[in-house]
Amino acid sequence: MAEPHDLTALHQAAAVARDELSSVELVTHHLTRVAALGDTVGAFVTVTPERALAAARAADAVPAGRRGPLHGIPTAIKDLTLTAGVRTTFGSAAFADFVPPLDADVVRLMAAAGLVSLGKTTTSEFGCSLHSEGLVAPPARNPWDLAHTAGGSSGGAAAAVAAGLVPVAQGSDGGGSLRIPAALCGLVGYKPSRGLVSGGPVGFGGFGLPTNGPIGRTVADVAALLDVLAEPMPGEPYPPPPRPDGGYLAAARQATPGRLRIGRFTAPMLADEPVHPDCLAAVDRAAALLTAAGHEVVEVEPPFGPAVWPLFETLWYVLALAPVPAEQEARLLPLTRLLRSRGAAVGAGTLLATLGELQAQVRLAARRSAGYDLLLCPTLAAPQAPVGWFTAGGDPDADFDRQRRFSPFCAVFNVTGQPSVSLPIGRTATDLPVGVLLTGRYGEDARLIATAAQLEHFSDGWDRHPAIWRGVASANVNGSGVGGTTP
Repeated sequence: MAEPHDLTALHQAAAVARDELSSVELVTHHLTRVAALGDTVGAFVTVTPERALAAARAADAVPAGRRGPLHGIPTAIKDLTLTAGVRTTFGSAAFADFVPPLDADVVRLMAAAGLVSLGKTTTSEFGCSLHSEGLVAPPARNPWDLAHTAGGSSGGAAAAVAAGLVPVAQGSDGGGSLRIPAALCGLVGYKPSRGLVSGGPVGFGGFGLPTNGPIGRTVADVAALLDVLAEPMPGEPYPPPPRPDGGYLAAARQATPGRLRIGRFTAPMLADEPVHPDCLAAVDRAAALLTAAGHEVVEVEPPFGPAVWPLFETLWYVLALAPVPAEQEARLLPLTRLLRSRGAAVGAGTLLATLGELQAQVRLAARRSAGYDLLLCPTLAAPQAPVGWFTAGGDPDADFDRQRRFSPFCAVFNVTGQPSVSLPIGRTATDLPVGVLLTGRYGEDARLIATAAQLEHFSDGWDRHPAIWRGVASANVNGSGVGGTTP
């Protein structure tokens, strides 16, 4: 018999709307799962059961006519995201006891839409790495095989959704931080167009690289949460593209993008790195399904090459320079200290020259891909990585280089600001998830979502669950897990 967590986010909300379940019942059920499995998969830094139950009671008291498509369902907030009155560590021991006085815009919007946060999900320190293995929480582990990482920096969000602890979650993506965990954990991770979702009310916009976004099990669930998040806010540094009629959920439900010309490539863009056969096979499958759906899929050259990496790298160093009290600097992880030391050495002239050259590269890339509605490529160069693989040996420089080689596709679309989504279309020989990346033109999020939903339909769906979904551990956390592929 189906349990509440077996239902998608939209189906959970529909059950609340029909009075088959209350929000309190849903939240209680998921809190029980968090208590049982949260530390096993390293999903949460902080759990807030009392706040969640109070919010669920308030959600149940809202009249039916004022309830949106996700009203009353449980969710979670990434630990990089300001949440008033709730410990927010930014994944760092340097902020282990920090409690913000205000909410990020996305937190306020989710609460106003009736979603109920169960707490803060595990992230990498300041979002600086693609693995979530810090000092303030257990490492985020892949529910499909606990010996493997759930990725980062939204690793806890992915672990929570893939383990059935929440049906959908908020994350953020500055260089692949939603799409990488989605690919590893068999989920849909969506990076919106630049400016579509607010990064406020504090911060300068991070050169346009980072954005908030949703992660979930189905395209429709992700689109519904995007509708909640994509509320224009005054004073944002990047103006939002126009919203489609009916919203993004309508685009997902219709799944009719029209006949598209899709450029496909598999050569890495940020590193000269061989791509694993499982990742190539996932792209082949996606291309075949898109062709079956009536689209033209054409082999193209990548819009960027490895020469753009030093430019992105310079910005990433500077973005690591979050304000940290001097007495707390020693508590930062070795990788964070390395990035910050390099960022501090970047002068204003170098930064301006980097931004100028990067924009020139973006213009060239846009002209190369102008004849294509979407781009299709692997999400990652390898399908999985064990927990501790990036940090093995204790050399932060080697850690950073391994990350670049593992993920040489995602970050360029943070530079361009294009919408980009990882979809769980492939499987390894040992039945672990493999993602592919679909990327649209800037501002054409509705078309990208419609195509993703169409691909989901032609693949006969991908809402599959790991063994831990039923409370059974899928691997030994000490590293003797079954299956998986070591890069």
